[in-house]
Amino acid sequence: MGLVILGGTVGTAARELLTLSIPDLGGFPLAIFLINVVGSFALGLLLERLGSATLTGSKLRGRLLLGTGFLGGFTTYSALATHTAQLFGGQEVATGILYAIGTLVTGLVAAIVGIRISAGLRARDEVHP
Repeated sequence: MGLVILGGTVGTAARELLTLSIPDLGGFPLAIFLINVVGSFALGLLLERLGSATLTGSKLRGRLLLGTGFLGGFTTYSALATHTAQLFGGQEVATGILYAIGTLVTGLVAAIVGIRISAGLRARDEVHP
């Protein structure tokens, strides 16, 4: 529990720092878009690296601290929903659609790329221990 709280606190702080540092791009919530895409990539990389077997020891602690904690606090799909609704409410329907669908599709692609990179690294490690 402590690892999740610690990771979540740091992840949320990192997200807040980025949202305060990266301005919107013509009404498009660029910071949250980038945060969710980078978080999806990192989660794909992390989960593939840890493997899908039963996690124990340092792998379990890593998943709790980094996956559930940090990336859970860092990414924010609730902000995605809120910004999308605000864009629709402000009559910026095209931007809202682009933002919502773009975030989901780009996040999915980023997660797949993270998984593939991590799988390649793991395969390389197994060949050259």
